[in-house]
Amino acid sequence: MTRVVVSGAAGRMGEAVCDAVGSAADMELAGRADPALGARLADLLGEADVVVDFSTPETAIENAVACVGAGVHAVVGTTGFDLDELRERVIKVRSAEGGANVFVAPNFAIGAVLMMRFAALAAEHMPEAEIVELHHDRKLDAPSGTAKRTARLIADAGGNVHEPIHSVRLPGLVAHHEVILGGEGQTLTIRHDSIDRRSFMPGVLLAVRRVGDLPDPVTVGLEALL
Repeated sequence: MTRVVVSGAAGRMGEAVCDAVGSAADMELAGRADPALGARLADLLGEADVVVDFSTPETAIENAVACVGAGVHAVVGTTGFDLDELRERVIKVRSAEGGANVFVAPNFAIGAVLMMRFAALAAEHMPEAEIVELHHDRKLDAPSGTAKRTARLIADAGGNVHEPIHSVRLPGLVAHHEVILGGEGQTLTIRHDSIDRRSFMPGVLLAVRRVGDLPDPVTVGLEALL
């Protein structure tokens, strides 16, 4: 039984993760950390095998470093922070303490991973692209981590993402990403829509189950687990 503590448990994603973990036969919800609940992550690390972090960009790195320092694996769904800084600090702490891994995903929906893969494939043949991302009005970062990773994958495939990425924040939305590729006399649109936060939960639970077996101290992208 894997003991899971959820960081950012009072948020919408945090609540969904708590429900998913509580329903998983091989997991135990060992704690809910969130300032709104008066519960500090540091006080709950002793109860955890894995921490799932959906907190804020300002706290995500510190939370992951604290987890690794305590020998606890971290699954990070928070976006908007410096991934290079996270990697550098985690490796530094891990080399001293050993053991724990960090898994980071800008998006835990299987369809979003496929969208990114299809966009990179299409960019090899239709390199000119625009990205539009639409999220609920409480999302803290813009553009989204998924949009930035999609742009990077397109660029790696030889594509050219026109700047800027277009970000929309409105009530009623959840998470939506659209890649529009243009060629002479034609366009191709690749779009993924998460209409319910449950779409992310299979990916989150997969990461909780697999994070301890990953070969690298920091792994990025759900595609690494598929």
